[in-house]
Amino acid sequence: MGRLPGLRVDRTGAAIIGASLMIAANVLSLDEAYRAINFDTIILLFGMMIVVANLRLSGFFTLVSEWVIEHAHHPLALLTAIVMVAGVFSAFFVNDTMCLVLTPLVLEITTALRRNPVPYLLAVAMAANIGSVATVTGNPQNMIIASYSQVPYRAFAAALSPVAAAGLAVTIGTIYLFYRSEFRTHTRMKVERRVVRVNRPLLWKAVAASAGMIGLFFAGWPVPKVAIVAGALLLLTRRVKPEKIYAQVDWPLLVMFSGLFVVLAGFEKSSLEQELRTAAASAHLDNKYVLSGLAAIASNLVSNVPAVLLFKPLIAHTADPARAWLTLAMSSTLAGNLTLLGSVANLIVVQRARGEVEIAFWEYARVGAPLAVLTLLIGAALL
Repeated sequence: MGRLPGLRVDRTGAAIIGASLMIAANVLSLDEAYRAINFDTIILLFGMMIVVANLRLSGFFTLVSEWVIEHAHHPLALLTAIVMVAGVFSAFFVNDTMCLVLTPLVLEITTALRRNPVPYLLAVAMAANIGSVATVTGNPQNMIIASYSQVPYRAFAAALSPVAAAGLAVTIGTIYLFYRSEFRTHTRMKVERRVVRVNRPLLWKAVAASAGMIGLFFAGWPVPKVAIVAGALLLLTRRVKPEKIYAQVDWPLLVMFSGLFVVLAGFEKSSLEQELRTAAASAHLDNKYVLSGLAAIASNLVSNVPAVLLFKPLIAHTADPARAWLTLAMSSTLAGNLTLLGSVANLIVVQRARGEVEIAFWEYARVGAPLAVLTLLIGAALL
């Protein structure tokens, strides 16, 4: 509705308006609205943004990506390298970041090699979406789910890492199938070594902080606490101005989350307890295939974060809430590959590539739709 004539409202604005109306209509008091905000999720996301900003500004992502891609001497090897880099890094450092870093690098390399850039750009977006399913810190919806479900970081990764690994393998196969002419060649490629600007003191500090943070995640320490402390320690530096770090923080996303939490609290406060129990039973949400399908549809209609919050009142009424939460994390994330509009990561790739290459809606969908369906079925089966 925000794009209708006479309106110019984005997702953050819609969340603010919705939250304000909950208070204006006396559905919630101000105190209840404050308590509705899930600060574990906000703090975790904020801390991760600071850590990722330091890694990005130090040149870490570009350096590693450049090294891996540089050693790919065949188009299929290049595709595999891009998928693995995007997928593995997205698992730990939020998928959107990898799209921002890899898109210009992939464009530059494919242009220099005179290859078709489209399949490689699709690989960036699709692998980033799939890789991010593996851990709590892979994407914002996983952070929300972990906070509500209280599934530990290690258990979350143990359940969903196999799904991500299988999905990345399917991504390589699917893109190869749709762009066979690009990869059926015996020509050996040589990617020229280029100078990557790296701030080495900041790089080593950021890498050490990130490694320690991930280690503590798996050791069972409170994830929001570890993330914000790691982010705070990285602010103790003379190497980079604080303003550069703050500029990397997605403030509108944090505000949108806060607004959505308030809207959800108002929704749950209404007399819907019995209706929700009935709805969960009648919709057969205990069936992981049904839940995956419904979550995939909802994620493409309203985006994955609002979709997760939409299902939150229903998950509590399923027979096995922990498994239902993991199924929701898997399906809401993998559904991002269904269409170009299914994930912010997709839009980042398309927008950053625009000007040099145009990826149309149907160009994306003919690969993304079958990939999404296949990975959703595999994910549900593995869970």
